[in-house]
Amino acid sequence: MPVRKFRSVEEMNQPTWRRPGDPELYRAIASVWEFGRRTNPRRFPPGVHKYRSIEEMSRARDQWEAEHVAALQRQRHGDA
Repeated sequence: MPVRKFRSVEEMNQPTWRRPGDPELYRAIASVWEFGRRTNPRRFPPGVHKYRSIEEMSRARDQWEAEHVAALQRQRHGDA
């Protein structure tokens, strides 16, 4: 990652905009996605799932989230 120098604090808060089609834009997006994948490797069951109700879908999502949180806790505590 390149080092950027700033002349003032205000200059630091200016966003870096990239135009559509700019190869740097695609690299920046890929970098953000990779960072997200590494810091929160969330996995969902593959496939299409049908539910009889919103409540059933919510229970399934809650279960996936609970499994994800449990896996993160095991990983952070060295039990993985």
